[in-house]
Amino acid sequence: MKATGFISLWTLVSLPCGELANPAEHEDVVKHAIKLHRGRGAVATQRKQWVLESCRKLSGLLRQKNVVLNKLKNAIRAVEKDAGLSDEEKLFQVHTFEIFQKELNESENSVFQAIHGLQRALQGDYKDVVNMKESSRQRLEALREAAIKEEMEYVELLAAEKHQVEALKNMQHQNKSLSMLDEILEDVRKAADRLEEEIEEHAFDDNKSVRGVNFEAVLRVEEDEANSKRNASKREVEDDLGLSMLIDSQNNQYILTKPRDSTIPRADHHFIKDIVTIGMLSLPCGWLCTTIGLPTMFGYIICGVLLGPSGLNSIKSIVQVETLGEFGVFFTLFLVGLEFSPERLRKVWKISLQGPCYMTVLMIAFGLLWGHLLQIRPTQSVFISTCLSLSSTPLVSRFLAGSVRGDKEGDIDYSSVLLGMLVMQDVQLGLFIAVMPTLIQAGVSTSSSIFKEILRILILIGQILFSLAAVFLICLVIKTYLIGPYYRKLHAESKGNKEILILGITAFIFLMLTITELLDVSMELGCFLAGALISSQGHMVTEEIMSCIEPIRDFLAIIFFASIGLHVFPTFVIYELTVLLFLTLSVVIMKFVLAVFVLSLILPKTSQYIKWIVSAGLAQVSEFSFVLGSRARRAGIISREVYLLILSVTTLSLLLAPALWRAAIMKCVPRPERRSST
Repeated sequence: MKATGFISLWTLVSLPCGELANPAEHEDVVKHAIKLHRGRGAVATQRKQWVLESCRKLSGLLRQKNVVLNKLKNAIRAVEKDAGLSDEEKLFQVHTFEIFQKELNESENSVFQAIHGLQRALQGDYKDVVNMKESSRQRLEALREAAIKEEMEYVELLAAEKHQVEALKNMQHQNKSLSMLDEILEDVRKAADRLEEEIEEHAFDDNKSVRGVNFEAVLRVEEDEANSKRNASKREVEDDLGLSMLIDSQNNQYILTKPRDSTIPRADHHFIKDIVTIGMLSLPCGWLCTTIGLPTMFGYIICGVLLGPSGLNSIKSIVQVETLGEFGVFFTLFLVGLEFSPERLRKVWKISLQGPCYMTVLMIAFGLLWGHLLQIRPTQSVFISTCLSLSSTPLVSRFLAGSVRGDKEGDIDYSSVLLGMLVMQDVQLGLFIAVMPTLIQAGVSTSSSIFKEILRILILIGQILFSLAAVFLICLVIKTYLIGPYYRKLHAESKGNKEILILGITAFIFLMLTITELLDVSMELGCFLAGALISSQGHMVTEEIMSCIEPIRDFLAIIFFASIGLHVFPTFVIYELTVLLFLTLSVVIMKFVLAVFVLSLILPKTSQYIKWIVSAGLAQVSEFSFVLGSRARRAGIISREVYLLILSVTTLSLLLAPALWRAAIMKCVPRPERRSST
């Protein structure tokens, strides 16, 4: 029975569809063929005749294929035994025969795969969308595998062509005597071939069978320079991959990260053009913001908006620009730590620890309350509240840059309290990123496993607290035994040559960053601690290092704020301006009121006046909500609409922050200090 159905399917493949006169006749023939396959609507003699004819055709093809395969095997044995051929010629001919063998086998497999696919389609229910989707997925997988096999066969043909060229060269060398220069070049060529084979990574073959690896269909878009080479040969065009862009079916774009031939230096021209464009446009945007009294960082954000997807869409390497911008955050937090001396830290550590914790708990409580009233999932409410509870450390550090704190003796410096609370929020950020996978699982868990999820979260929090303790223990060891001799050595070696000092400090920043990352704490905390450790060496050391690092920080900060602008969408803000203004004002006012309430409880009575300035500095949303929001959207914690709302509220709150900060400075800071703080 199976053999009859199988052969009848083969008959369907070979129907002479070109003889059909019209669609109606076509439909009748198709219905007749389906009935024939299912054993209805045809007489036995007609079915038997079709089966015999189809079986005869298929068996004839298979016999011819077996005959050709036997001939190829005999030809391979004859080539291997031929003493008159060189090794290169043997390799070329054997390789060519093996490729042809593989092509015959793959063609046979393709025929049977097509028959089985048609059989699945005929037996399926055309009204069932899920069934059709599964059939489409199976066909897509088969096409991907076929494309991969064809690509591998093409690569093998290129290798065979290379062997042929080598064989021809050897024949020419045998027919003529080589000069000394030709012999040297031949030795160099062989050495280059060996080098290429040694350094070449078989990444495709090594990873195609790894678990979790999927075959994808992509488009390869050649850059304009490659297309304009009219005089280049076909071989040169094929080998010159340049920096072709790959686009998958989900519209994700990829560029070359590591070429097959590592001996040829390459540069990402798209990335270079993006950085040049950002640098050129940031200047007028920064000037404009300075003219109207706004911090220059908003000019850089506007630059990103103009060049990003919502503007000219001229930035091609968005991921690379954002990655470079992260170094701006690292160096900014390093300089914040450099200005934040341990003496000031010891003075306000209780306030810095208690304030952010109380504010985060209150924000989550209000978020859960509003989520219950609006029927929002608890995991989504907790995530949104935690995102909105964070404040921007780079923005506030820009507010405090160059300010002179002339507080009365015995009072607490508002900048110390503000920076201490922001650093604690950075610690909370690392903690929340670590807890997010468990939060994702808790969002899809059943009610019977809530206790287990809470227990897992508590265990994870314990692990993070243990990591923090380990980090501060390492910092204590570095401060006591290592940082002093290390800086003195750098200072002695860098006399007349600042690059050793810059390189040494940068390496120390990256070392602390790596330590905190390995201990599952935020990398930003490591950068801050690096600055705090170096600041313990004295004011002169701080001034010298700051003069070297500040220009690097300023340039990278421009890239960072421009990368934020790439994710700001003015059209969405304009469409939903009323709702977004209401949400932004609500968040800013709530954060300001909560900060004033918490600081009223934990500040000494003699320093109560600074609560207004500190609250104004905390009454905005951190740019790291972009990072958290993108991760949560990919994980399914929040929807696309909520993600866009978080981005827009964050941007508007950052725009309102300078006005609120200046109002607090005008109200609370004496006039001589106000002039330097603003």
